[in-house]
Amino acid sequence: MAVYVAVTVALVASTSSLDGAAQTALTIAAFVLVLVGGPIAVETLSHGRSLGKMACGLRVVRDDGGPIRFRHALVRGLIGVIEILMTFGVVACIASLVSARGRRLGDVFAGTLVVRERVPFSSAGFMPPPPLWLAGRFSGLDLSAVPDDLWLAVRQYLTRAGQLDPRVGWAMAERLAADVAARTGAPVPREVPPPAYLAAVLQERQAREARRAFGQASAGGRTAPAAPEVPVSPAPVTPPPAPVAPPPAPSSDGRSEVSRDVPPDGRRGTGFVPPA
Repeated sequence: MAVYVAVTVALVASTSSLDGAAQTALTIAAFVLVLVGGPIAVETLSHGRSLGKMACGLRVVRDDGGPIRFRHALVRGLIGVIEILMTFGVVACIASLVSARGRRLGDVFAGTLVVRERVPFSSAGFMPPPPLWLAGRFSGLDLSAVPDDLWLAVRQYLTRAGQLDPRVGWAMAERLAADVAARTGAPVPREVPPPAYLAAVLQERQAREARRAFGQASAGGRTAPAAPEVPVSPAPVTPPPAPVAPPPAPSSDGRSEVSRDVPPDGRRGTGFVPPA
């Protein structure tokens, strides 16, 4: 309202030379841009957190718990002109008091809900563990096809399940469980409640990531042991073969000629000749 008053005063001062129709058109344009377009732009860009909601710790979300988009903010802003600006908020207050979920008319037509985002420190970020009877139940599921944004939605739901309306929380759990089951290819067991199923599947994913991370860390910090040296024995050295004396050449009379240095008994002489 302060911005709108400032813009209106500036327009009146700067367009005093124009006729009444032009001034009226500029005034309507300022009203639409500031009081209608401003909240729509803020809620769209901040995903449901205006300045007042930031101060009060509130957020506008869809009925299924997801963030709002431009069309949700547009419907809330257009209907807010009637139930907030034109009636000074009386219609919005009455609708919120009558509604069991505290929704005004803009939330009803846009399919949105205002939830409390700021929770006490003691319970902020607390994720309830899955039941003990579900330990290892989903160890065989293929979780590789589940996207990261779906895991984030499951984690956010589990941390805020105690702050949600029971009906809204159960509907969100059923939707998230169906999405996870569609990615894994295995249906949710009938005897397992959707919140317990989400908690067990998320714990299984965290356990797998922990095993993968610690396994890679241990493998990366460990060096492979060197192969033991095997002593190699030297190859045996074979002595060269002894020279073989050629056979004695035959003499002219057909007998073999015996070397003068070799006696008839085959033993080589030493060269010593005894005196006569």
